[in-house]
Amino acid sequence: MTGITLTSSFFARPAEEVAPALIGAMVMVDGCGGMIVETEAYDAADPASHSFGGPTKRNAAMFGPPGHAYVYRIYGLHWCLNFVCAPGSAVLIRALEPRAGVEEMAARRGTGDVRRLCSGPGKLAQALGVDGTFNRLPLDQPPFGLSAAKGTETVVPDRRIGISVGTQTPWRFLLAGSPFVSKPPHRRLP
Repeated sequence: MTGITLTSSFFARPAEEVAPALIGAMVMVDGCGGMIVETEAYDAADPASHSFGGPTKRNAAMFGPPGHAYVYRIYGLHWCLNFVCAPGSAVLIRALEPRAGVEEMAARRGTGDVRRLCSGPGKLAQALGVDGTFNRLPLDQPPFGLSAAKGTETVVPDRRIGISVGTQTPWRFLLAGSPFVSKPPHRRLP
């Protein structure tokens, strides 16, 4: 992996600033990974956030130091990978364009369709082999590897998906034109 390594100082700011800056960044987990093409931001004032209402045993990582993983299970089935930002905030990594370890990711996912390997947070975590043991791990140390985006990416803001409150908040960010996102952007924001 080449480029500038992302350290905890990159994440020590509001999630809604970090989320679009992660589009185009490279994330690796034990040799598997790719380019981030879709993210969502969440913070403690957001009713859709796990941190809304304060710290709990489940969301404790969100109130820990920036630049660490927050990994949780959704619907009791799928793991989701988040990057902790300012206290009480995190960025959900929704989709990657697979670039390294594609065969291993395909075996984990049971599909050879590269566009479906990491096109959603549960798929992404499964492809990367991320589970609850990764919760609270620092992102600037193995098994993680993160390098900054080149800064030439066109980022599209959109409404978040898969939530029932805070749906109008435009804190979903996508790489323009990427076929690897979980869902295309809405036609227009309200």
